[in-house]
Amino acid sequence: MKLRNLILAAPGVAALALGLAVFLAAAPAAQAQQPKRGGTLVFTIPASGYPSMDGHQETTFAVVHAVAPMYSLLVRVDPLDPSAKKYAGDLVQSWTVSPDKKTYTFKMHNDVLFSDGSKLTSKDVLASYKHIMDPPQGVISPRAPYFDMIDSITAPDAYTVVFKLKFPSGAFMAVLANPFNWIYKADILAKDPNWYKTNVLGSGPFILKEQNPGANWIGVRNPAYFQKGLPYLDGYEGIYTPKEVVEIQAMRSGRSMIQFRGFPPAAQDQIKQDLGATLRVQESPWNCGLFAVPNPFKKPFDDVRVRRALNLAIDRWGGSEHLSKIAIVKTVGGYVFPHHELAMTDDEIARDMEGYSHDIAASRAKAKQLLKEAGVPVGFKFKLHNRNTDQPYTIVGTWLIDQWRQVGLNVEQWVEPTGPFFATLRAKTPTFDVTMDFNCQTIVNPQVDVSQFISADRSDTNSGHYIDRKLDDLYDAQLKEGDPVKQKALLKEYQLYLNNTQAYYLNTLWWNRLVMSTTKVQGWHVSPSHYINNQLDTVWLQ
Repeated sequence: MKLRNLILAAPGVAALALGLAVFLAAAPAAQAQQPKRGGTLVFTIPASGYPSMDGHQETTFAVVHAVAPMYSLLVRVDPLDPSAKKYAGDLVQSWTVSPDKKTYTFKMHNDVLFSDGSKLTSKDVLASYKHIMDPPQGVISPRAPYFDMIDSITAPDAYTVVFKLKFPSGAFMAVLANPFNWIYKADILAKDPNWYKTNVLGSGPFILKEQNPGANWIGVRNPAYFQKGLPYLDGYEGIYTPKEVVEIQAMRSGRSMIQFRGFPPAAQDQIKQDLGATLRVQESPWNCGLFAVPNPFKKPFDDVRVRRALNLAIDRWGGSEHLSKIAIVKTVGGYVFPHHELAMTDDEIARDMEGYSHDIAASRAKAKQLLKEAGVPVGFKFKLHNRNTDQPYTIVGTWLIDQWRQVGLNVEQWVEPTGPFFATLRAKTPTFDVTMDFNCQTIVNPQVDVSQFISADRSDTNSGHYIDRKLDDLYDAQLKEGDPVKQKALLKEYQLYLNNTQAYYLNTLWWNRLVMSTTKVQGWHVSPSHYINNQLDTVWLQ
């Protein structure tokens, strides 16, 4: 049985210093064993639930970890490649690229069925991507800006899809393989574009058996799955729990076999007490940044001096040293994944980005001066809107409150469960003072990963809801640039404008991924993203 007919190396990732798949407690011989069929994989999902079931409209792992096994992608990151640097066909058997690198032609499997028994064809692929690229009224699409390089999509026959690009783009394959790009049924989308928010109908390796909102999600093997011999598992159960202490106890007791998102280092010792040599730890830098976003339409945060003061008050270097011991955050960086060749160096960041100086006393003195100039009194009170997930939201939120206290601000935390938290972020007229937000991306692809920060009429994930055409122009310039040296310079200019000039998004720290499991779980590898490799078709139990 062949999982795929074609694998290509992912462009631009070979130079990543990721240190992927560090196995701290694994038996190498176990990985060489033949996969076995059977059993139910049980894992925890560190969230209180999900906003909806629609991968096209959502951005949270709380949806992907539960629902992704129900769906197929056109292409995906190869789940059998520990480096996460290759693409594999999913619905696709093969593809070709034109000499000018502007036309991609994909040949699909012709025996794929949706779980209702109907055939999946190029019509469904076409409808799904158009739904993501150009959503109808009343439908959001967080990843629509990713597709700016695409000129057209056509389906010349029932099992062929052709993408034509406006310009050659090394970012295209990563955009196409995004793990949220689930293929939906065209007829359903035509009748109700929001149907998938509350319903499931896919062609993935598993089908839905039971779901209890905020409690658990149970899938069982799809007997009609087109990849013969897969999946290996009989089924899986994802258990929702936003509290880290409950997750740790679930692993220690054997109730949970793995948590696909990540634990802080402190949890490792606790879990190892009970699992001993049966504990496997895999570690990777994480393509996730956590941000504080001031409301630019609400006083005093409409004054850029106040936003800059909030930024200057944050001791990122000290925070990295201390928070990395108790939270899933670690690396100081700009808005580009720090381990990528297009990212600024630590020296550049400390020298050129406001709020990143190693001299925190000087930075905070400047913050106090800016607050005084803006007329913000000592002891000024406001609320930090946050998500009720310990790692890393409430932990970093508590740390931020202390950072701002040291420049004379009085802040309290306003915490909401996952669903209401996202509703507050997405409200067209923001009501928060300052909110926590994140930019957690899938395949490391900096040219489009930074699209979250462009104007709100182009990015559905811009929780600041501002319109800034200069920022848009800087984004477009780097996206169209093919020379890596010039790309890096343009991305730096984009980041300095976003951070120094406007202070729209205040980056805190980039995350560090530490995934723990029992050695019973096989066929899964850590990567810089907690969104990819969650279809579970290649996972098996030893």
